[in-house]
Amino acid sequence: MRVRPLLGAAAGAALLLLTGAGATPATASAAAPSDTVTVDAIGRIAADGTVTLSGTYRCASSSGPVFVSSSVSQGVSTTRYGIGGTRAVCDGAEHRWVNTGRPMPGALAPGAAHVEATLMELRTFSGLPLPSFHATSGQQITLTQS
Repeated sequence: MRVRPLLGAAAGAALLLLTGAGATPATASAAAPSDTVTVDAIGRIAADGTVTLSGTYRCASSSGPVFVSSSVSQGVSTTRYGIGGTRAVCDGAEHRWVNTGRPMPGALAPGAAHVEATLMELRTFSGLPLPSFHATSGQQITLTQS
């Protein structure tokens, strides 16, 4: 008996049970066309290594808590550093977000960087909070010394 096909079938069945009949899977985008997140072209890095990133977001509605998360990388490194998270208000209006965080010392320096921001909701499926993505944005920015 082959184990891998059985494991794959069991995983698929478990996913169906977790998401419920007719429910949208947590990884699928159920975003309204008006849901957006942007990243400002300039980020700040303090002398102690604290990074501040910002931008705007808009979301129309939600059934659970929504957050704007951000991460940054520099150069050819594949390492991304999470920079804070902001609770979002989904009322259809445009709002500002500002996230701060301090990655490991010396990880980032002033100069070119790549930022990814995500507008993500925690929705409950069969009692489990799972992510539902409203919008994402990636942008090249400049980190300036503050």
